[in-house]
Amino acid sequence: MASIQIGLIREEKIPQDNRVAFTPQQCQWILSRYPTVQITVQPSPHRAFKDDEYRAAGIDVAEDLSHCDILLGIKEVPKDRLIPGKTYLFFSHTKKLQPQNREMLQTILERNISLIDYECLVHPDGQRILGFGFFAGVVGAHNGLLEYGRRTGLFDFKRVYECHDFQELITHYFGVKLPPVKIVTTGSGRVTAGILEVMGLLGIKYIPPDEFLINEYAYPVYTQLKAGELYLRRSDKTYSRDDFHAHPEQYDCKFLPYVTCSDVLMNGIYWDQDIAPLFTWDDLAKENFRIQVIADITDDQGGSVPCNLGDATIEDPVYGVHRTNRDRIAPYDKEGVTMMCVGNLPNELPRDASQFFGDHLMKYVFDDLVNGGSEMIQKATIVANGHLTDRYVYMKAYAEGNE
Repeated sequence: MASIQIGLIREEKIPQDNRVAFTPQQCQWILSRYPTVQITVQPSPHRAFKDDEYRAAGIDVAEDLSHCDILLGIKEVPKDRLIPGKTYLFFSHTKKLQPQNREMLQTILERNISLIDYECLVHPDGQRILGFGFFAGVVGAHNGLLEYGRRTGLFDFKRVYECHDFQELITHYFGVKLPPVKIVTTGSGRVTAGILEVMGLLGIKYIPPDEFLINEYAYPVYTQLKAGELYLRRSDKTYSRDDFHAHPEQYDCKFLPYVTCSDVLMNGIYWDQDIAPLFTWDDLAKENFRIQVIADITDDQGGSVPCNLGDATIEDPVYGVHRTNRDRIAPYDKEGVTMMCVGNLPNELPRDASQFFGDHLMKYVFDDLVNGGSEMIQKATIVANGHLTDRYVYMKAYAEGNE
């Protein structure tokens, strides 16, 4: 049987990303169980796992990946780095016709490349297989609390990226006593699972939504609002998941009462342009809007949180938004709400996030990938040998710049 050459590419999109599809130990495990597979790692000064860690695990490290059949990355690949005729796997952020990635997709088509998008790899029930949502939730929850502590002057945390890994972050929580803050979280997916992990580690007590609305507490508390508790169909005041995703414009959002009784919002809810926002700009300007810090972890500019004015960075993750004139202001200005909006939060825990991602890639995707594909792989293939596949032919005008 012919050998299969796999390359782990260096992340070159700016801002710099430190994650990788497979850790050194995962590469070692693959080579021990797949005798036809060879792995080459492109050197990187930024990757969370150093080149010497791969070498110590017996993995080849080389700049030239032209001999590889399959190339795995994480973020979008700069168009001038795309090697003709290869099969790539990464998060392309093209299926929603994102304008910033059109030229990259055009280059993929021109160079007869095949693109398999991680975001499109799903289980038979439609659940995504791969993602970094859990660690986005962990980092987002930590950052949201950190910014509340700094805004109020009541406590302080170190930043997540200053920790070697998740275990070190956990030890940072030992003995921490938080003030009686009230936190409202939205969502029920991987992001929210990460938020709830931090709530548990810090001993923040869960309160049912109806009690959270009317009571005050002498200790830190949180409540969780799932989609069925946030949205009701306008016609009959019920919620159906399938109907909501098919007809979101027919649903009203019930979040507004929580703006009057919460100090921190940690937003992990799914959103698209037809879904009602959690609140409006006019609501933000009212005197009874109590929320001081919003960790918009799903990070949709102008989305479920209208005062998300765009991405901040890991190094400088917060800004303020004036409640009435809607301008960006200093992060802790009393006239504004403190916004934490960062698009690559998992990159603050790159070693743990990479381990988690690689585990799922090995369990659910790798066999199909090296054995010639499957229906799952086919559904996630946006481009095959330089041509949009039938499932993604709707992207033709976008790819050609005509939409």
